[in-house]
Amino acid sequence: MSEEFLLGGLETLEPPRAGSLWMRPFEAVAACLLVVIIALLFTGVVSRYVFSFPIIWVDEVASISFLWLAMLGAALAIDRSEHLRLTLFVNLLPEQLRTLAETFGMLLVALFLAVMLRPAFEYAMEESFITSAALNIPMSWRASALPVGVGLMLVLALYRGLRGASLPHVAVSVVAIAAATGLLWLLIPGFKEIGNWNIPIFLVGFVAFFLVIGIPIAFCFGLGTLAFLTFSTSVPIFVMIGRMDEGMSSIVLLSVPIFVLLGCILDATGMGKAIVEFLASLLGHVRAGMSYVLLGSLFLVSGISGSKVSDMATVAPALFPEMKRRGHKPPEMIALLATGAAMAETVPPSIVLIVLGSAAGVSIAGLFTSGFAIAMVLLLVLAVLARWKSRREAMEGVRRAPLSVIKKTLLVAAPALILPFIIRTAVGEGIATATEVSTIAVLYALIIGMVLYGGISRGRLYTMFVETAALSGAILMILGAASAMAWALTQTGFAAQLVQSVQGLPGGWLSFMGVTILIFLVLGCVLEGLPAIVLMAPIMFPVARSLGIHDVHYAMVVVTAMNIGLMTPPIGIGFYIACKIGNVSPDEAMRAIWPYIGALLIGLLLIAAVPFFSTAFL
Repeated sequence: MSEEFLLGGLETLEPPRAGSLWMRPFEAVAACLLVVIIALLFTGVVSRYVFSFPIIWVDEVASISFLWLAMLGAALAIDRSEHLRLTLFVNLLPEQLRTLAETFGMLLVALFLAVMLRPAFEYAMEESFITSAALNIPMSWRASALPVGVGLMLVLALYRGLRGASLPHVAVSVVAIAAATGLLWLLIPGFKEIGNWNIPIFLVGFVAFFLVIGIPIAFCFGLGTLAFLTFSTSVPIFVMIGRMDEGMSSIVLLSVPIFVLLGCILDATGMGKAIVEFLASLLGHVRAGMSYVLLGSLFLVSGISGSKVSDMATVAPALFPEMKRRGHKPPEMIALLATGAAMAETVPPSIVLIVLGSAAGVSIAGLFTSGFAIAMVLLLVLAVLARWKSRREAMEGVRRAPLSVIKKTLLVAAPALILPFIIRTAVGEGIATATEVSTIAVLYALIIGMVLYGGISRGRLYTMFVETAALSGAILMILGAASAMAWALTQTGFAAQLVQSVQGLPGGWLSFMGVTILIFLVLGCVLEGLPAIVLMAPIMFPVARSLGIHDVHYAMVVVTAMNIGLMTPPIGIGFYIACKIGNVSPDEAMRAIWPYIGALLIGLLLIAAVPFFSTAFL
């Protein structure tokens, strides 16, 4: 986003930047598409469950609108600088080198888009020969979103790469790209001879280099895969567009932009703050009470927003002043905030769980049911550590809140408290899909927010629609590029070789769990949740199944390890976002966070070793 965002997350460190004036019509179209999708899905739910009369064309229109929303949103994200990228290393460079890296990176993005434009157009033309089942129209109506989106992103990438850049920086970047491309072209015979050794060269080395110089993650994956297919295989680039389309347009992913919007509504209406105030009145008088309130608030608020950044931004301002008064040190508070947000990631509605279910073919209802139990295990571990840490907490003047205050705060918070349980129950019991529930949840939150929590102005609502479109486009572009990269990996036979090598490990499935934890801790630090999942799920889940590990159990280990990595310094992006929200120096917080990371790791080992925690309630 402005520089980084979190998925499951999906929020900016700073308020989102407004787009260029000439992009206003595209913003309006994207906002309208989001409204259309929500209206269509809600209509489908009502017609199916209330009138027992399913409207068969609803899913098709929603699918067409969804791909257009994804591509326009990805373009808006370029215009508004909201694509996820790793800036840790680029920010260490002197200003001149940093500017050169940014110019070089954006021109590489433009190169990728320019190469993909023709295959995208050809893909749309091919789809014109296929007719949709319900509407009986050519599928090119849907697939045309790809060349339009790629073309718009190309224009924006060139504009951003050249705007304000000095002529020497542009010249150096162009010469470097041309020279590297020419050298790689000359080395094609050698690359084809070394077989799967091209994987560490292109899909690890190149992608890592692109990450380090600050290229948005979606395009790191895209460039790495493009280079791999072009210089080491005979696979046509046309195939890559199809894989990207498949990765970003699964019907399950329709709930992603809607849950992103739900997080925006939570922020705008203050529903999360009402939950925090109720828990504070209930538990604030006991020792470690404010730590319990912080953890409980993150647990419950996450069940509404599905966004770690939204969770932290809601909870921290409401609780930190009182925690400071009681003697809690700011670095300790940040450590608890960051690890509490990691704990709450499996609480529905979790966008990470939805994407994982789509990528690995795991029941989302099962993931939502198990996610509550897993979060409770981690919550308990953190609460025990918080209680021990607060043994010297200053409790002078702390009084139990009167019953009248508890009743009042409960009355205000009740509509918000109900929402996460509606979502969990509806999906877990098979009453509705995650996509259908997301639509109901958004409309519920809008109505309740307007009636009980002050409402949202029309201007703010429109801004939220545009922000949601841009954030969703950034997410879905990552999913598309990561899907193409995962496909390229699996086509090499690497996955089959991994299965054979892992099955020979001493210790069986427990050893594999240990390897999984290490892999996703590292990926969580570097890549954040969604790209790591889409990239690795097609490879790792078949291995887990071959060892007899339950899909839901394995998913909980993967998500938990990844989120611990996300909050682990010195690289984890989530850690720095927590520091920014709490206005604490990362250097100070870094020393305080390690006991909390250790507590989460203990919880993770318990979850990995004892399948009961993940599968007991399925």
